Parts: sequence; C-alpha cells; structure tokens
Amino acid sequence: MESATEVPTAETKKVSELTPQSKNVNVLVKIVSIGEPKEIPSRFGGEPKRVAEAMAGDETATIILSLWQDQIGLVQENDVVQIENGYISLVRGHMRLNVGKHGKMTKSDKEMPTVNSEVNVSDAEHEQERRRFRPRPGGFRSGGYRGGPRRGGYRRRY
Repeated sequence: MESATEVPTAETKKVSELTPQSKNVNVLVKIVSIGEPKEIPSRFGGEPKRVAEAMAGDETATIILSLWQDQIGLVQENDVVQIENGYISLVRGHMRLNVGKHGKMTKSDKEMPTVNSEVNVSDAEHEQERRRFRPRPGGFRSGGYRGGPRRGGYRRRY
C-alpha cells in the first residue's frame, strides 16, 4: 500500500519482459556476479569511461547490467537493487540493462531468494538497427569546393 507522500511510479517489470526497445523501465534484480572494470575509449576523444558488467536477475531470467563510472562500487554480489528509469541498449546485438544519467539505482531490503540463471536474456542476439545517414545541410562538407564547374580563377592553357 502506498503512503500519501509516495508518488506512483511505473510498473516494475520482470527481467524476462525486457526487450531491445525497453525504455523507462523499473526492475528489481539481485546481483549474481560482477566482472572486473574495463576502460572504454570515448567516441568523441574525451576521457575514457570505466564500465563493469554485472549479471543481475530475478526469478524469471538474468541480464547483463552495465555499471558505469561511479556506479561500479555501489553494489556487491547478492545485493538486491531497485532500478528506476533504466533502459536497454544493444552491444553487438546483445541486450544490456543500463541505469543512465536519468535513472536511479538503490539497494532494496526486499528478499529475493531465487534467481533464474537458466534463462539469460543477454544471450539472445537481436538485429541492431543501423543508424541512418543524415547528411549535413549543404552537402558533405561545411564549405569549399562542391564539385560544380569552376568559375574564374586559374584556367589551364595548352
């Protein structure tokens, strides 16, 4: 039962209900294992990011949970955590659960005695949508020669 001060949140989903399109999801999972942190180079030339992959699940299935930067030390094996406003990303076609900057991960005091490690939704390979090419306004280049006929300037003489 909710108290008067609690704001109703979106329904908590089971891990087996998550899809590659899942966004704004709330899940209650138990951390089964945590891998060693790795450094991932930034796509934009900035500082590399640290990520650790944790196996997390409930009584329906398990999924790989990506722990980024400061999230890495927040949870231990056998912790039960509530993830709010999480989302699914595809890494080489396999689902990963992410908390993200708009999400929240908090330890829960709820019991979760069993985790179904027989079903791992991250094992299934999904078709990854290709990013659509969107040319910049004005063509491929931001300025300069655009491939048209020359006007004025140097002209070859034979």
